[in-house]
Amino acid sequence: MNSSQRRDVVGPNNTEVEEHPHRPDTFSVVICGESGSGKSSLVNLIAGTNTAVTSCDAGGCTTTTNVHDVLILNETLKVKLFDTVGLNEGPRGIVPDKDARRILKKLLRTSMEQGDLHLVMYCVRGEREIRTLRRNYELIRSQVKTKVPIVLVVTCLESYQPDMENWWRVNQQTISNFGMTFAGHACITTATMTGPTSVELRTQSYNALCELIKQCPLSNNVGGNKYRNVVIFGQGGAGKSSLVNLIAGENIAKTSVCLKWEKYPVKFGGGSYNIFDTVGLEEPQLGIPQYLDAVENAHSLIQNLERRGGIDLFMFCMRAGQLTTTLQNNYRLFNEFLCEKKIPIVMVITHLENEVGEMDNWWKRNKDTFRHQEFYVDGHACITATRGKCPERYEQSRTTIRKLVKEFTTDGQKRGGDNLKVSLIQKLMGLVSGKSRSKKDIVPGLIKRCRLTPDVAKRLADRIKKGPS
Repeated sequence: MNSSQRRDVVGPNNTEVEEHPHRPDTFSVVICGESGSGKSSLVNLIAGTNTAVTSCDAGGCTTTTNVHDVLILNETLKVKLFDTVGLNEGPRGIVPDKDARRILKKLLRTSMEQGDLHLVMYCVRGEREIRTLRRNYELIRSQVKTKVPIVLVVTCLESYQPDMENWWRVNQQTISNFGMTFAGHACITTATMTGPTSVELRTQSYNALCELIKQCPLSNNVGGNKYRNVVIFGQGGAGKSSLVNLIAGENIAKTSVCLKWEKYPVKFGGGSYNIFDTVGLEEPQLGIPQYLDAVENAHSLIQNLERRGGIDLFMFCMRAGQLTTTLQNNYRLFNEFLCEKKIPIVMVITHLENEVGEMDNWWKRNKDTFRHQEFYVDGHACITATRGKCPERYEQSRTTIRKLVKEFTTDGQKRGGDNLKVSLIQKLMGLVSGKSRSKKDIVPGLIKRCRLTPDVAKRLADRIKKGPS
Protein backbone atom coordinates (compact mmCIF):
# COMPACT_ATOMS: atom_id res chain seq x y z
CA MET A 1 0.00 0.00 0.00
CA ASN A 2 1.48 3.37 -0.96
CA SER A 3 1.41 6.43 1.26
CA SER A 4 -1.55 8.02 -0.50
CA GLN A 5 -3.69 5.01 0.37
CA ARG A 6 -2.54 4.73 3.97
CA ARG A 7 -5.19 4.26 6.66
CA ASP A 8 -3.43 4.33 10.03
CA VAL A 9 -5.67 4.11 13.08
CA VAL A 10 -3.94 4.61 16.42
CA GLY A 11 -5.03 4.90 20.00
CA PRO A 12 -3.96 7.52 22.54
CA ASN A 13 -1.10 5.34 23.81
CA ASN A 14 0.56 4.96 20.42
CA THR A 15 -0.82 1.43 20.04
CA GLU A 16 -2.55 0.17 16.95
CA VAL A 17 -6.24 -0.49 17.32
CA GLU A 18 -8.77 -2.14 15.08
CA GLU A 19 -9.92 0.25 12.36
CA HIS A 20 -13.44 1.49 12.93
CA PRO A 21 -15.86 1.64 10.00
CA HIS A 22 -16.25 5.09 8.41
CA ARG A 23 -19.00 6.82 10.35
CA PRO A 24 -21.14 9.77 9.29
CA ASP A 25 -19.53 11.85 12.06
CA THR A 26 -15.95 11.39 10.87
CA PHE A 27 -14.17 14.73 10.61
CA SER A 28 -12.28 15.45 7.42
CA VAL A 29 -9.43 17.92 7.90
CA VAL A 30 -7.18 19.26 5.14
CA ILE A 31 -3.75 20.36 6.39
CA CYS A 32 -1.98 22.75 4.02
CA GLY A 33 0.77 25.33 4.01
CA GLU A 34 4.30 26.05 2.83
CA SER A 35 6.91 23.34 2.41
CA GLY A 36 8.75 22.89 5.68
CA SER A 37 5.96 24.39 7.80
CA GLY A 38 5.53 21.13 9.72
CA LYS A 39 2.38 19.68 8.15
CA SER A 40 3.51 16.04 8.34
CA SER A 41 4.83 16.56 11.89
CA LEU A 42 1.42 18.01 12.71
CA VAL A 43 -0.20 14.78 11.48
CA ASN A 44 2.11 12.74 13.73
CA LEU A 45 1.33 14.93 16.73
CA ILE A 46 -2.42 14.45 16.28
CA ALA A 47 -2.02 10.73 15.55
CA GLY A 48 0.29 10.13 18.50
CA THR A 49 2.68 8.10 16.35
CA ASN A 50 5.02 8.54 13.39
CA THR A 51 2.48 7.76 10.71
CA ALA A 52 3.61 10.47 8.28
CA VAL A 53 7.09 10.77 6.77
CA THR A 54 8.93 13.90 7.92
CA SER A 55 12.19 15.61 6.99
CA CYS A 56 14.62 17.97 8.67
CA ASP A 57 15.45 19.62 5.35
CA ALA A 58 14.20 23.08 4.48
CA GLY A 59 12.25 21.74 1.52
CA GLY A 60 9.18 19.56 1.65
CA CYS A 61 9.04 15.78 1.81
CA THR A 62 5.40 15.25 0.80
CA THR A 63 5.04 14.60 -2.92
CA THR A 64 1.35 13.68 -3.03
CA THR A 65 -1.74 13.97 -0.86
CA ASN A 66 -1.54 11.40 1.92
CA VAL A 67 -4.60 10.42 3.95
CA HIS A 68 -4.43 9.26 7.56
CA ASP A 69 -7.37 8.06 9.67
CA VAL A 70 -6.75 8.58 13.38
CA LEU A 71 -8.73 8.40 16.60
CA ILE A 72 -8.44 11.26 19.09
CA LEU A 73 -9.94 12.24 22.43
CA ASN A 74 -9.61 8.76 23.95
CA GLU A 75 -10.72 7.13 20.71
CA THR A 76 -14.11 8.87 20.78
CA LEU A 77 -13.63 10.88 17.60
CA LYS A 78 -12.45 9.67 14.21
CA VAL A 79 -10.57 12.16 12.08
CA LYS A 80 -9.43 11.89 8.47
CA LEU A 81 -6.30 13.99 7.96
CA PHE A 82 -5.25 15.06 4.47
CA ASP A 83 -1.50 15.84 4.45
CA THR A 84 -1.02 17.94 1.32
CA VAL A 85 1.90 18.89 -0.90
CA GLY A 86 3.87 21.90 0.34
CA LEU A 87 3.27 25.27 -1.28
CA ASN A 88 5.80 27.91 -2.34
CA GLU A 89 8.43 25.49 -3.67
CA GLY A 90 10.44 26.93 -6.56
CA PRO A 91 10.24 25.50 -10.09
CA ARG A 92 13.03 23.07 -9.18
CA GLY A 93 11.42 21.92 -5.97
CA ILE A 94 10.09 18.42 -5.30
CA VAL A 95 6.67 19.64 -6.40
CA PRO A 96 6.74 23.04 -8.15
CA ASP A 97 4.48 25.65 -6.60
CA LYS A 98 2.24 25.85 -9.65
CA ASP A 99 1.52 22.11 -9.48
CA ALA A 100 1.12 22.15 -5.69
CA ARG A 101 -1.46 24.91 -5.87
CA ARG A 102 -3.38 23.10 -8.61
CA ILE A 103 -3.40 19.88 -6.54
CA LEU A 104 -4.66 21.70 -3.43
CA LYS A 105 -7.41 23.54 -5.32
CA LYS A 106 -8.64 20.28 -6.82
CA LEU A 107 -8.62 18.53 -3.43
CA LEU A 108 -10.61 21.32 -1.74
CA ARG A 109 -13.08 21.57 -4.61
CA THR A 110 -13.66 17.81 -4.84
CA SER A 111 -13.98 17.34 -1.08
CA MET A 112 -16.57 20.11 -0.85
CA GLU A 113 -18.58 18.69 -3.74
CA GLN A 114 -18.66 15.33 -1.95
CA GLY A 115 -19.60 16.92 1.38
CA ASP A 116 -16.43 15.50 2.90
CA LEU A 117 -14.62 18.59 4.17
CA HIS A 118 -15.18 20.02 7.63
CA LEU A 119 -12.04 21.98 8.46
CA VAL A 120 -8.93 23.45 6.81
CA MET A 121 -5.78 23.84 8.92
CA TYR A 122 -3.45 26.46 7.48
CA CYS A 123 -0.03 25.56 8.87
CA VAL A 124 2.69 28.24 9.13
CA ARG A 125 6.04 28.58 10.89
CA GLY A 126 6.14 31.08 13.73
CA GLU A 127 9.07 33.06 12.33
CA ARG A 128 7.36 33.86 9.01
CA GLU A 129 6.41 37.49 8.37
CA ILE A 130 2.65 37.94 8.53
CA ARG A 131 2.39 39.59 5.12
CA THR A 132 3.86 36.48 3.45
CA LEU A 133 0.96 34.33 4.73
CA ARG A 134 -1.69 36.15 2.72
CA ARG A 135 -1.04 34.60 -0.72
CA ASN A 136 -1.72 31.04 0.43
CA TYR A 137 -4.58 32.20 2.63
CA GLU A 138 -6.28 33.77 -0.37
CA LEU A 139 -5.86 30.54 -2.35
CA ILE A 140 -7.60 28.54 0.40
CA ARG A 141 -10.33 31.13 0.93
CA SER A 142 -11.05 31.34 -2.81
CA GLN A 143 -11.93 27.64 -2.81
CA VAL A 144 -13.89 27.18 0.43
CA LYS A 145 -15.42 30.70 0.63
CA THR A 146 -17.24 30.84 3.98
CA LYS A 147 -18.62 27.32 3.73
CA VAL A 148 -15.74 25.59 5.53
CA PRO A 149 -13.89 27.09 8.53
CA ILE A 150 -10.19 27.84 8.18
CA VAL A 151 -8.03 27.74 11.30
CA LEU A 152 -4.43 28.92 11.68
CA VAL A 153 -1.87 26.53 13.18
CA VAL A 154 1.44 28.21 14.05
CA THR A 155 4.35 25.79 14.51
CA CYS A 156 7.94 25.91 15.83
CA LEU A 157 6.99 27.95 18.92
CA GLU A 158 8.72 25.80 21.55
CA SER A 159 11.10 28.69 22.39
CA TYR A 160 8.58 31.53 22.12
CA GLN A 161 8.45 33.67 25.27
CA PRO A 162 6.74 33.98 27.65
CA ASP A 163 4.51 31.24 26.18
CA MET A 164 3.47 29.88 22.78
CA GLU A 165 0.07 31.62 22.86
CA ASN A 166 1.84 34.97 23.06
CA TRP A 167 2.55 34.67 19.31
CA TRP A 168 -1.17 35.15 18.67
CA ARG A 169 -1.46 38.04 21.10
CA VAL A 170 1.42 39.81 19.35
CA ASN A 171 0.28 39.16 15.76
CA GLN A 172 -3.53 39.03 15.93
CA GLN A 173 -4.09 42.65 14.91
CA THR A 174 -1.57 42.47 12.05
CA ILE A 175 -3.30 39.37 10.70
CA SER A 176 -6.61 41.22 10.75
CA ASN A 177 -5.04 44.26 9.06
CA PHE A 178 -3.98 42.04 6.14
CA GLY A 179 -7.58 40.89 5.70
CA MET A 180 -7.14 37.37 7.04
CA THR A 181 -9.87 35.93 9.28
CA PHE A 182 -9.73 32.56 10.97
CA ALA A 183 -12.34 30.52 12.80
CA GLY A 184 -9.74 29.57 15.40
CA HIS A 185 -6.02 29.18 16.01
CA ALA A 186 -3.46 27.01 17.79
CA CYS A 187 0.07 28.05 18.74
CA ILE A 188 2.05 24.83 19.02
CA THR A 189 5.25 22.87 18.76
CA THR A 190 5.73 19.55 17.00
CA ALA A 191 9.28 19.15 18.28
CA THR A 192 10.07 15.70 19.70
CA MET A 193 12.75 16.72 22.19
CA THR A 194 12.90 14.95 25.56
CA GLY A 195 12.49 16.48 28.96
CA PRO A 196 9.50 17.46 31.14
CA THR A 197 9.08 20.89 29.56
CA SER A 198 9.07 19.50 26.01
CA VAL A 199 6.56 16.81 26.93
CA GLU A 200 4.33 19.43 28.55
CA LEU A 201 4.49 21.65 25.45
CA ARG A 202 3.63 18.73 23.14
CA THR A 203 0.70 17.77 25.33
CA GLN A 204 -0.49 21.37 25.34
CA SER A 205 -0.14 21.46 21.54
CA TYR A 206 -2.05 18.20 21.10
CA ASN A 207 -4.89 19.44 23.27
CA ALA A 208 -5.07 22.73 21.35
CA LEU A 209 -5.34 20.89 18.02
CA CYS A 210 -7.99 18.50 19.34
CA GLU A 211 -9.97 21.47 20.61
CA LEU A 212 -9.93 23.06 17.14
CA ILE A 213 -11.26 19.84 15.62
CA LYS A 214 -13.77 19.21 18.37
CA GLN A 215 -15.31 22.67 18.05
CA CYS A 216 -15.77 22.35 14.31
CA PRO A 217 -19.42 21.72 13.35
CA LEU A 218 -20.06 18.74 11.10
CA SER A 219 -21.28 19.62 7.60
CA ASN A 220 -22.91 22.95 8.35
CA ASN A 221 -22.95 24.10 4.75
CA VAL A 222 -21.24 21.32 2.83
CA GLY A 223 -23.25 18.46 1.39
CA GLY A 224 -26.84 17.65 2.23
CA ASN A 225 -26.57 16.56 5.88
CA LYS A 226 -26.81 19.92 7.64
CA TYR A 227 -26.34 20.14 11.38
CA ARG A 228 -28.58 22.68 13.12
CA ASN A 229 -26.96 24.71 15.89
CA VAL A 230 -28.87 24.87 19.18
CA VAL A 231 -27.43 26.86 22.11
CA ILE A 232 -28.62 26.17 25.66
CA PHE A 233 -28.09 28.88 28.28
CA GLY A 234 -29.30 29.66 31.78
CA GLN A 235 -28.24 29.66 35.41
CA GLY A 236 -26.05 26.99 36.93
CA GLY A 237 -28.10 24.16 38.41
CA ALA A 238 -31.01 24.65 36.01
CA GLY A 239 -30.27 21.31 34.37
CA LYS A 240 -28.65 22.38 31.09
CA SER A 241 -26.38 19.33 30.83
CA SER A 242 -29.20 17.00 31.83
CA LEU A 243 -31.26 18.63 29.09
CA VAL A 244 -28.53 17.74 26.57
CA ASN A 245 -28.70 14.10 27.69
CA LEU A 246 -32.48 14.13 27.49
CA ILE A 247 -32.37 15.35 23.89
CA ALA A 248 -29.62 12.91 22.93
CA GLY A 249 -31.26 9.88 24.51
CA GLU A 250 -28.00 8.94 26.23
CA ASN A 251 -25.58 10.36 28.78
CA ILE A 252 -23.13 12.30 26.61
CA ALA A 253 -22.81 15.44 28.78
CA LYS A 254 -21.34 15.52 32.26
CA THR A 255 -23.91 16.80 34.73
CA SER A 256 -21.41 18.87 36.68
CA VAL A 257 -20.03 22.39 36.60
CA CYS A 258 -19.39 23.46 33.00
CA LEU A 259 -16.21 25.58 32.80
CA LYS A 260 -16.55 26.42 29.09
CA TRP A 261 -19.05 25.78 26.34
CA GLU A 262 -19.22 22.22 25.04
CA LYS A 263 -20.59 20.87 21.76
CA TYR A 264 -22.54 17.60 21.43
CA PRO A 265 -23.54 16.27 17.98
CA VAL A 266 -26.98 14.62 18.23
CA LYS A 267 -29.27 12.91 15.72
CA PHE A 268 -32.96 12.09 16.08
CA GLY A 269 -36.05 11.99 13.91
CA GLY A 270 -34.05 12.22 10.70
CA GLY A 271 -32.37 15.49 11.75
CA SER A 272 -28.82 16.31 12.82
CA TYR A 273 -28.05 18.86 15.52
CA ASN A 274 -25.11 20.42 17.33
CA ILE A 275 -26.23 21.06 20.91
CA PHE A 276 -24.07 23.60 22.75
CA ASP A 277 -24.02 23.60 26.55
CA THR A 278 -22.83 26.93 27.98
CA VAL A 279 -21.39 28.09 31.28
CA GLY A 280 -24.03 28.85 33.89
CA LEU A 281 -24.70 32.57 34.37
CA GLU A 282 -24.93 33.39 38.05
CA GLU A 283 -25.58 36.52 40.08
CA PRO A 284 -22.67 38.91 39.34
CA GLN A 285 -22.44 39.77 43.02
CA LEU A 286 -21.77 36.10 43.90
CA GLY A 287 -18.60 35.95 41.82
CA ILE A 288 -17.70 38.81 39.51
CA PRO A 289 -14.73 37.10 37.77
CA GLN A 290 -16.81 33.96 37.15
CA TYR A 291 -19.68 36.01 35.76
CA LEU A 292 -17.38 37.92 33.41
CA ASP A 293 -15.75 34.68 32.25
CA ALA A 294 -19.15 33.14 31.53
CA VAL A 295 -20.36 36.12 29.47
CA GLU A 296 -17.10 36.31 27.54
CA ASN A 297 -17.24 32.55 26.88
CA ALA A 298 -20.80 32.81 25.56
CA HIS A 299 -19.84 35.75 23.37
CA SER A 300 -16.94 33.81 21.81
CA LEU A 301 -19.23 30.84 21.11
CA ILE A 302 -21.78 32.99 19.29
CA GLN A 303 -19.08 34.70 17.22
CA ASN A 304 -17.62 31.28 16.41
CA LEU A 305 -20.96 29.92 15.24
CA GLU A 306 -21.75 33.01 13.20
CA ARG A 307 -18.59 32.43 11.18
CA ARG A 308 -19.70 28.83 10.61
CA GLY A 309 -23.31 29.13 9.54
CA GLY A 310 -25.17 30.87 12.38
CA ILE A 311 -27.40 29.75 15.25
CA ASP A 312 -30.78 28.13 14.63
CA LEU A 313 -32.26 28.16 18.14
CA PHE A 314 -31.63 29.48 21.65
CA MET A 315 -32.97 27.42 24.56
CA PHE A 316 -33.28 29.32 27.83
CA CYS A 317 -33.19 26.71 30.59
CA MET A 318 -34.63 27.61 33.99
CA ARG A 319 -35.57 25.67 37.08
CA ALA A 320 -39.26 25.82 37.98
CA GLY A 321 -39.67 28.57 40.55
CA GLN A 322 -39.75 32.34 40.81
CA LEU A 323 -38.87 34.55 37.85
CA THR A 324 -35.92 36.34 39.42
CA THR A 325 -34.15 39.50 38.34
CA THR A 326 -31.09 37.44 37.42
CA LEU A 327 -33.16 35.27 35.06
CA GLN A 328 -34.56 38.37 33.37
CA ASN A 329 -31.11 39.91 32.96
CA ASN A 330 -29.63 36.70 31.51
CA TYR A 331 -32.53 36.48 29.07
CA ARG A 332 -31.97 40.07 27.93
CA LEU A 333 -28.25 39.50 27.56
CA PHE A 334 -28.77 36.67 25.07
CA ASN A 335 -31.97 37.68 23.34
CA GLU A 336 -31.51 41.46 23.05
CA PHE A 337 -27.79 42.08 23.17
CA LEU A 338 -26.11 39.05 21.63
CA CYS A 339 -28.60 38.18 18.89
CA GLU A 340 -30.72 41.35 18.56
CA LYS A 341 -33.95 39.30 18.76
CA LYS A 342 -33.16 37.67 15.41
CA ILE A 343 -32.87 34.07 16.60
CA PRO A 344 -35.85 32.03 17.86
CA ILE A 345 -35.69 31.59 21.62
CA VAL A 346 -37.68 29.03 23.59
CA MET A 347 -38.09 28.55 27.33
CA VAL A 348 -37.42 25.14 28.91
CA ILE A 349 -38.67 24.82 32.49
CA THR A 350 -37.09 21.89 34.33
CA HIS A 351 -37.58 19.97 37.62
CA LEU A 352 -41.32 19.49 37.10
CA GLU A 353 -41.38 15.76 37.89
CA ASN A 354 -43.56 16.44 40.95
CA GLU A 355 -45.95 18.88 39.27
CA VAL A 356 -49.58 18.02 40.07
CA GLY A 357 -51.45 17.13 36.91
CA GLU A 358 -49.82 17.86 33.56
CA MET A 359 -46.34 19.39 33.68
CA ASP A 360 -47.55 22.13 31.32
CA ASN A 361 -49.84 23.39 34.10
CA TRP A 362 -46.83 25.29 35.44
CA TRP A 363 -46.71 27.42 32.31
CA LYS A 364 -50.43 28.05 32.35
CA ARG A 365 -50.14 29.42 35.89
CA ASN A 366 -47.07 31.60 35.19
CA LYS A 367 -47.30 32.78 31.58
CA ASP A 368 -48.99 36.06 32.53
CA THR A 369 -46.09 36.85 34.88
CA PHE A 370 -43.62 36.36 32.03
CA ARG A 371 -45.59 38.66 29.78
CA HIS A 372 -45.91 41.31 32.49
CA GLN A 373 -42.11 41.30 32.84
CA GLU A 374 -41.71 41.59 29.04
CA PHE A 375 -40.20 38.12 28.99
CA TYR A 376 -41.29 37.03 25.51
CA VAL A 377 -40.37 33.64 24.03
CA ASP A 378 -41.28 31.85 20.79
CA GLY A 379 -42.18 28.60 22.50
CA HIS A 380 -41.86 26.65 25.74
CA ALA A 381 -41.55 23.16 27.19
CA CYS A 382 -42.33 22.07 30.73
CA ILE A 383 -40.25 18.98 31.47
CA THR A 384 -38.20 16.88 33.81
CA ALA A 385 -34.63 16.09 32.81
CA THR A 386 -34.22 13.57 35.66
CA ARG A 387 -35.45 10.02 35.20
CA GLY A 388 -35.67 9.30 38.94
CA LYS A 389 -39.00 7.82 40.01
CA CYS A 390 -40.88 9.23 37.04
CA PRO A 391 -39.63 7.38 33.93
CA GLU A 392 -42.93 8.01 32.15
CA ARG A 393 -42.62 11.77 32.58
CA TYR A 394 -38.96 11.58 31.55
CA GLU A 395 -39.84 9.90 28.25
CA GLN A 396 -42.72 12.30 27.75
CA SER A 397 -40.27 15.16 28.28
CA ARG A 398 -37.94 13.78 25.61
CA THR A 399 -40.78 13.69 23.11
CA THR A 400 -41.80 17.24 24.03
CA ILE A 401 -38.32 18.75 23.81
CA ARG A 402 -37.41 17.01 20.55
CA LYS A 403 -40.65 18.21 18.99
CA LEU A 404 -39.82 21.75 20.08
CA VAL A 405 -36.31 21.54 18.59
CA LYS A 406 -37.58 20.22 15.27
CA GLU A 407 -40.32 22.84 15.09
CA PHE A 408 -37.96 25.78 15.50
CA THR A 409 -35.00 24.53 13.46
CA THR A 410 -36.79 23.68 10.23
CA ASP A 411 -35.88 25.66 7.12
CA GLY A 412 -37.20 29.18 7.24
CA GLN A 413 -37.47 29.39 11.03
CA LYS A 414 -34.12 31.05 11.62
CA ARG A 415 -34.57 34.81 11.85
CA GLY A 416 -30.93 35.83 11.87
CA GLY A 417 -29.30 33.90 9.06
CA ASP A 418 -25.89 34.72 7.67
CA ASN A 419 -26.49 38.47 8.02
CA LEU A 420 -26.83 38.33 11.79
CA LYS A 421 -24.09 40.40 13.41
CA VAL A 422 -23.40 39.01 16.83
CA SER A 423 -20.70 41.26 18.17
CA LEU A 424 -21.82 42.12 21.69
CA ILE A 425 -19.98 45.41 21.57
CA GLN A 426 -22.06 46.58 18.60
CA LYS A 427 -25.32 45.62 20.31
CA LEU A 428 -24.46 47.46 23.49
CA MET A 429 -23.45 50.56 21.58
CA GLY A 430 -26.84 50.60 19.88
CA LEU A 431 -28.63 50.80 23.22
CA VAL A 432 -27.37 54.23 24.11
CA SER A 433 -28.47 57.47 22.55
CA GLY A 434 -25.07 59.02 21.91
CA LYS A 435 -23.27 58.53 18.62
CA SER A 436 -19.83 58.17 20.16
CA ARG A 437 -18.52 54.61 20.34
CA SER A 438 -16.38 55.05 23.40
CA LYS A 439 -16.35 52.71 26.35
CA LYS A 440 -18.31 55.19 28.49
CA ASP A 441 -21.27 54.76 26.10
CA ILE A 442 -21.32 50.99 26.56
CA VAL A 443 -21.44 51.03 30.34
CA PRO A 444 -24.81 52.86 30.70
CA GLY A 445 -26.43 50.29 28.40
CA LEU A 446 -25.21 47.45 30.59
CA ILE A 447 -26.36 49.19 33.75
CA LYS A 448 -29.79 50.01 32.34
CA ARG A 449 -30.68 46.76 30.56
CA CYS A 450 -28.78 44.13 32.57
CA ARG A 451 -28.96 46.01 35.87
CA LEU A 452 -25.28 45.55 36.50
CA THR A 453 -23.40 47.66 39.00
CA PRO A 454 -21.21 50.37 37.46
CA ASP A 455 -18.07 48.44 38.41
CA VAL A 456 -19.22 45.16 36.83
CA ALA A 457 -20.54 46.96 33.76
CA LYS A 458 -17.21 48.71 33.23
CA ARG A 459 -15.20 45.49 33.65
CA LEU A 460 -17.48 43.59 31.26
CA ALA A 461 -17.21 46.39 28.69
CA ASP A 462 -13.42 46.27 28.97
CA ARG A 463 -13.37 42.51 28.37
CA ILE A 464 -15.64 42.57 25.35
CA LYS A 465 -13.84 45.48 23.73
CA LYS A 466 -10.47 43.76 24.10
CA GLY A 467 -11.82 40.53 22.54
CA PRO A 468 -10.15 37.13 22.97
CA SER A 469 -6.71 37.24 24.50
